[in-house]
This record gives sequence, C-alpha cells and structure tokens, in this order.
Amino acid sequence: MAGHSKWANIQHRKGRQDKLRAKVFSKLSKEITIAAKMGDPDPEKNPRLRLAVKEAKGQSMPKDNIERAIKKAVGGEGEDYEEIRYEGYGPNGVAVIVEAMTDNRNRTASTVRSTFTKNGGNLGETGSVGFMFERKGEVIYPASVGDADTVMMAAIEAGAEDVESSEDGHVIYCADTDLNDVSTALEAELGESESTKLIWRPTTTTEMDLEAMEKLMKLVDALEEDDDVQRVTTNFEASDEVMAQL
Repeated sequence: MAGHSKWANIQHRKGRQDKLRAKVFSKLSKEITIAAKMGDPDPEKNPRLRLAVKEAKGQSMPKDNIERAIKKAVGGEGEDYEEIRYEGYGPNGVAVIVEAMTDNRNRTASTVRSTFTKNGGNLGETGSVGFMFERKGEVIYPASVGDADTVMMAAIEAGAEDVESSEDGHVIYCADTDLNDVSTALEAELGESESTKLIWRPTTTTEMDLEAMEKLMKLVDALEEDDDVQRVTTNFEASDEVMAQL
C-alpha cells in the first residue's frame, strides 16, 4: 500500500490526529465553506459539498461546526480563497504534492518553498511530479465492516475500480468523477465510511529507508502545520520493518 494510506496509519499510530484535531477541523471547515460557495449550499444538490461534509463527519467534526462553515459561505465569507497545487521533491527524491487553499498566493508560495528547502526538499514546477500520480476517489472503511470478499463484492456492485484490504481496514478506489455515486452506493451496503475524499494515488513509488522516512515525516509535518495547506501526498514506499520503527 503506497504513500497516503500508510501515512494515515503513521498519523494514527503516533497519536498525531489528536494533537492536530483543531487544525484538521479548521481545514475541513475551509473546504466546506469553499464547496458551498462554489455551488449550492444544500449538500444534496452539491456533490463537492456533500463529500466535504461526509469527510468532516468521518473525522468526528461536530454538526454545529459543519453548519457554521456552510453559513459562512451563504454569508459571503470564503470569497477570496483560491486553490493551488504545489509539486516538489522530498528526501531520497520522493515526489510530494501539496494542495493549498489561500487568500494570499504570495504568502503561501513563499512558506511552502522555504518549508521544502529547510527540510531537505525542493519545490518544482507544476507538473514536475504530477505525472507520477492519478486523481482518484478513495473511500475507507474499518476492518469491522466485513471480510475482504464482502467488501470486494460491495465495491464491484458500487462501480469501484480497486480494493486494498488489510488488518487496518479496507481502502476502496474509484474514478474521481464517480466518487459521489460510488460512496453513496457503498454507504447503502456497508454503512457510513471512515473517510471519503479525492486523492492523488501514486502510480510509481520511491523506496525509503528509516533515515529517509524520518526526514520525510519532518517535511510533511512542517507542511501540514501551515494553515493554508489542506493536504500533502507523497509516493513513498517503505517496508514493514521501517514502518514499525517510526
């Protein structure tokens, strides 16, 4: 399992999610506000907003916070935000995609660039690493929803493309344009997901040893600390031995 999925497991293992919860909620709120601003404020009529709300619920974000974020859009807030993608290289030549949402492009670009430089990476041009990833929909379920065969059958019925099942849970992939339909069909069959979102799925990976992984974690942590950064994806591959030592 490459990049992002293992990364989520590292976060859970290290308890980083608890420390970052306020920051996570802030980033989710921003996504909800932007999605509501760009379309209809009713999640049932706005697929992007529906997915943003679903992801927020999966992260246990309180209902009040979700409603407040939608009201901000209706009240005219969030108008100045623009979405920007940065691409670069981290330790060991690992590819890194940084998705940001900002009201000050110059500030964000400067911060992202210096964060790469300070942590052994370098920012590249747009497209410099993007070709190593595919835009996909990702739906994550806990292992408790069923065995691999049960989830595989539900995923096939829902129109998904691929499933990765392990003791950590089930990760279901689909075409980016099908995420709304696939996640709705899966919900009817398997119940509420842990996570439903668009991701960059690596098509090629870079093998990392322990030292390189530790450096990469420092880079990703530093990038995620930035309030303008919504999500960081890498194409690392690491052995179970290396992962266990982190």
